[in-house]
Amino acid sequence: MKWVYLAAVVAVFLKMIIFPHFSPTLADQLIVDTIVQESGVSNAVSGIIFRNRLYDTLFEVVVFSVAIMSVRFLLSDESPTEVVHTFLDHPSVVLAQLGATVSALIGIELAIRGHLSPGGGFAAGIAGGSAIGLIAITSSSEYMESIYQRWRAGLVEKVSVLTFIVLATLLLVGIELPYGELGSLASGGWIPLLNMLVALKVALGSWAVLLLFIRYRGLL
Repeated sequence: MKWVYLAAVVAVFLKMIIFPHFSPTLADQLIVDTIVQESGVSNAVSGIIFRNRLYDTLFEVVVFSVAIMSVRFLLSDESPTEVVHTFLDHPSVVLAQLGATVSALIGIELAIRGHLSPGGGFAAGIAGGSAIGLIAITSSSEYMESIYQRWRAGLVEKVSVLTFIVLATLLLVGIELPYGELGSLASGGWIPLLNMLVALKVALGSWAVLLLFIRYRGLL
Protein backbone atom coordinates (compact mmCIF):
# COMPACT_ATOMS: atom_id res chain seq x y z
CA MET A 1 0.00 0.00 0.00
CA LYS A 2 2.91 2.36 0.66
CA TRP A 3 3.80 2.23 -3.05
CA VAL A 4 0.38 3.67 -3.84
CA TYR A 5 1.00 6.55 -1.42
CA LEU A 6 4.47 7.10 -2.89
CA ALA A 7 3.06 7.17 -6.44
CA ALA A 8 0.41 9.69 -5.39
CA VAL A 9 3.05 11.95 -3.83
CA VAL A 10 5.21 11.78 -6.95
CA ALA A 11 2.23 12.50 -9.19
CA VAL A 12 1.25 15.59 -7.19
CA PHE A 13 4.86 16.79 -7.18
CA LEU A 14 5.17 16.36 -10.96
CA LYS A 15 1.88 18.19 -11.44
CA MET A 16 3.22 21.18 -9.52
CA ILE A 17 6.48 21.14 -11.47
CA ILE A 18 5.23 20.43 -15.02
CA PHE A 19 1.92 22.25 -15.21
CA PRO A 20 2.01 26.05 -15.09
CA HIS A 21 0.47 28.06 -12.30
CA PHE A 22 -2.96 29.27 -13.34
CA SER A 23 -3.19 32.97 -12.58
CA PRO A 24 -6.60 34.66 -12.55
CA THR A 25 -7.71 36.15 -15.82
CA LEU A 26 -9.29 39.55 -16.32
CA ALA A 27 -12.73 37.93 -16.41
CA ASP A 28 -12.07 36.25 -13.05
CA GLN A 29 -11.00 39.55 -11.51
CA LEU A 30 -14.12 41.25 -12.85
CA ILE A 31 -16.27 38.58 -11.21
CA VAL A 32 -14.52 39.11 -7.87
CA ASP A 33 -14.92 42.90 -8.16
CA THR A 34 -18.61 42.47 -8.93
CA ILE A 35 -19.14 40.27 -5.87
CA VAL A 36 -17.33 42.79 -3.66
CA GLN A 37 -19.42 45.68 -4.96
CA GLU A 38 -22.72 43.80 -4.69
CA SER A 39 -22.07 42.44 -1.20
CA GLY A 40 -20.36 45.54 0.20
CA VAL A 41 -17.55 43.55 1.88
CA SER A 42 -13.87 43.35 1.01
CA ASN A 43 -13.71 39.57 1.48
CA ALA A 44 -15.37 38.18 -1.65
CA VAL A 45 -15.61 34.72 -0.06
CA SER A 46 -17.81 36.12 2.72
CA GLY A 47 -19.88 37.86 0.06
CA ILE A 48 -20.44 34.56 -1.71
CA ILE A 49 -21.20 32.58 1.45
CA PHE A 50 -23.55 35.09 3.05
CA ARG A 51 -25.15 36.60 -0.03
CA ASN A 52 -24.72 34.79 -3.35
CA ARG A 53 -25.22 31.34 -1.83
CA LEU A 54 -26.91 32.29 1.43
CA TYR A 55 -29.61 29.68 0.85
CA ASP A 56 -26.96 26.94 1.01
CA THR A 57 -25.27 28.50 4.04
CA LEU A 58 -28.60 28.65 5.87
CA PHE A 59 -29.09 24.93 5.52
CA GLU A 60 -25.45 24.23 6.40
CA VAL A 61 -26.12 25.85 9.77
CA VAL A 62 -29.30 23.78 10.14
CA VAL A 63 -27.42 20.58 9.25
CA PHE A 64 -24.79 21.38 11.87
CA SER A 65 -27.55 21.78 14.46
CA VAL A 66 -29.07 18.45 13.42
CA ALA A 67 -25.65 16.80 13.76
CA ILE A 68 -25.36 18.04 17.36
CA MET A 69 -28.83 16.69 18.18
CA SER A 70 -27.89 13.39 16.54
CA VAL A 71 -24.83 13.02 18.77
CA ARG A 72 -27.00 13.69 21.80
CA PHE A 73 -29.55 11.11 20.62
CA LEU A 74 -26.99 8.40 19.78
CA LEU A 75 -25.22 8.71 23.14
CA SER A 76 -28.37 9.08 25.25
CA ASP A 77 -28.73 5.34 25.93
CA GLU A 78 -25.13 4.90 27.11
CA SER A 79 -23.98 5.03 30.69
CA PRO A 80 -21.74 7.93 31.70
CA THR A 81 -18.10 6.95 32.02
CA GLU A 82 -16.34 7.05 35.35
CA VAL A 83 -12.87 7.80 33.94
CA VAL A 84 -12.07 11.04 32.09
CA HIS A 85 -8.64 11.30 30.49
CA THR A 86 -6.96 14.69 30.84
CA PHE A 87 -3.45 16.13 30.75
CA LEU A 88 -1.98 16.27 34.24
CA ASP A 89 1.65 17.25 33.70
CA HIS A 90 2.30 20.95 34.15
CA PRO A 91 4.06 21.67 30.81
CA SER A 92 1.18 20.14 28.80
CA VAL A 93 -1.38 22.07 30.82
CA VAL A 94 0.46 25.37 30.28
CA LEU A 95 0.88 24.77 26.55
CA ALA A 96 -2.74 23.73 26.12
CA GLN A 97 -4.04 26.77 27.99
CA LEU A 98 -1.72 29.06 26.03
CA GLY A 99 -2.96 27.49 22.79
CA ALA A 100 -6.55 27.95 23.95
CA THR A 101 -5.94 31.64 24.60
CA VAL A 102 -4.39 32.15 21.16
CA SER A 103 -7.19 30.18 19.46
CA ALA A 104 -9.87 32.16 21.28
CA LEU A 105 -8.32 35.49 20.30
CA ILE A 106 -8.01 34.35 16.68
CA GLY A 107 -11.63 33.22 16.73
CA ILE A 108 -12.80 36.61 17.98
CA GLU A 109 -10.70 38.37 15.34
CA LEU A 110 -12.06 36.16 12.53
CA ALA A 111 -15.64 36.64 13.70
CA ILE A 112 -15.41 40.43 13.90
CA ARG A 113 -13.26 41.07 10.82
CA GLY A 114 -14.08 38.03 8.70
CA HIS A 115 -15.91 40.15 6.14
CA LEU A 116 -12.80 42.31 5.61
CA SER A 117 -9.98 39.76 5.48
CA PRO A 118 -9.58 35.98 5.07
CA GLY A 119 -11.64 34.21 7.70
CA GLY A 120 -15.29 34.30 8.60
CA GLY A 121 -17.87 32.70 10.85
CA PHE A 122 -17.07 29.06 10.23
CA ALA A 123 -13.32 29.54 10.67
CA ALA A 124 -13.95 31.62 13.79
CA GLY A 125 -16.23 28.92 15.22
CA ILE A 126 -13.60 26.26 14.60
CA ALA A 127 -10.98 28.39 16.35
CA GLY A 128 -13.33 28.90 19.29
CA GLY A 129 -14.18 25.19 19.43
CA SER A 130 -10.46 24.36 19.38
CA ALA A 131 -9.92 26.69 22.34
CA ILE A 132 -12.70 24.96 24.28
CA GLY A 133 -11.26 21.55 23.40
CA LEU A 134 -7.81 22.53 24.67
CA ILE A 135 -9.32 23.68 27.95
CA ALA A 136 -11.34 20.45 28.20
CA ILE A 137 -8.26 18.20 28.00
CA THR A 138 -6.66 20.05 30.91
CA SER A 139 -9.69 20.56 33.17
CA SER A 140 -12.15 18.42 35.07
CA SER A 141 -15.45 17.46 33.45
CA GLU A 142 -17.34 19.01 36.36
CA TYR A 143 -15.63 22.34 35.70
CA MET A 144 -16.53 22.28 32.00
CA GLU A 145 -20.14 21.35 32.80
CA SER A 146 -20.47 24.08 35.41
CA ILE A 147 -19.18 26.79 33.06
CA TYR A 148 -21.50 25.55 30.30
CA GLN A 149 -24.52 25.69 32.62
CA ARG A 150 -23.55 28.97 34.30
CA TRP A 151 -23.35 30.87 31.03
CA ARG A 152 -26.41 29.07 29.57
CA ALA A 153 -24.36 28.17 26.51
CA GLY A 154 -27.01 25.75 25.26
CA LEU A 155 -29.66 28.48 25.26
CA VAL A 156 -27.30 30.98 23.61
CA GLU A 157 -26.54 28.44 20.88
CA LYS A 158 -30.22 27.92 20.11
CA VAL A 159 -30.90 31.67 20.11
CA SER A 160 -27.98 32.24 17.73
CA VAL A 161 -29.38 29.67 15.29
CA LEU A 162 -32.86 31.18 15.36
CA THR A 163 -31.46 34.70 14.97
CA PHE A 164 -29.33 33.58 12.02
CA ILE A 165 -32.38 32.03 10.34
CA VAL A 166 -34.39 35.23 10.83
CA LEU A 167 -31.66 37.52 9.49
CA ALA A 168 -30.91 35.18 6.58
CA THR A 169 -34.60 35.13 5.69
CA LEU A 170 -34.75 38.92 5.75
CA LEU A 171 -31.74 39.08 3.44
CA LEU A 172 -33.20 36.47 1.09
CA VAL A 173 -36.45 38.44 0.70
CA GLY A 174 -34.52 41.63 -0.05
CA ILE A 175 -34.56 43.45 3.31
CA GLU A 176 -31.00 44.70 3.86
CA LEU A 177 -29.13 47.07 6.12
CA PRO A 178 -27.11 49.94 4.61
CA TYR A 179 -23.79 48.66 3.26
CA GLY A 180 -21.73 51.48 4.70
CA GLU A 181 -18.26 52.31 3.45
CA LEU A 182 -16.46 49.45 1.73
CA GLY A 183 -13.57 48.24 3.87
CA SER A 184 -14.88 49.61 7.16
CA LEU A 185 -15.85 47.43 10.09
CA ALA A 186 -19.52 48.37 9.76
CA SER A 187 -19.73 47.57 6.04
CA GLY A 188 -21.67 44.74 4.41
CA GLY A 189 -25.14 45.13 5.89
CA TRP A 190 -26.20 41.89 7.59
CA ILE A 191 -22.99 40.01 6.71
CA PRO A 192 -20.90 40.96 9.80
CA LEU A 193 -23.80 39.93 12.05
CA LEU A 194 -24.24 36.65 10.17
CA ASN A 195 -20.50 36.01 10.52
CA MET A 196 -20.62 36.45 14.30
CA LEU A 197 -23.75 34.34 14.68
CA VAL A 198 -22.21 31.47 12.74
CA ALA A 199 -19.03 31.73 14.84
CA LEU A 200 -21.08 31.62 18.04
CA LYS A 201 -23.13 28.69 16.81
CA VAL A 202 -20.16 26.59 15.71
CA ALA A 203 -18.12 27.27 18.85
CA LEU A 204 -20.97 26.57 21.28
CA GLY A 205 -22.13 23.58 19.25
CA SER A 206 -18.62 22.14 19.42
CA TRP A 207 -18.68 22.71 23.17
CA ALA A 208 -21.96 20.79 23.50
CA VAL A 209 -20.62 17.83 21.49
CA LEU A 210 -17.38 17.87 23.48
CA LEU A 211 -19.27 17.68 26.77
CA LEU A 212 -21.25 14.70 25.50
CA PHE A 213 -18.11 12.82 24.51
CA ILE A 214 -16.51 13.66 27.85
CA ARG A 215 -19.55 12.40 29.73
CA TYR A 216 -20.03 9.16 27.81
CA ARG A 217 -16.59 8.37 26.34
CA GLY A 218 -14.10 9.94 28.73
CA LEU A 219 -13.13 12.69 26.24
CA LEU A 220 -12.65 12.25 22.49
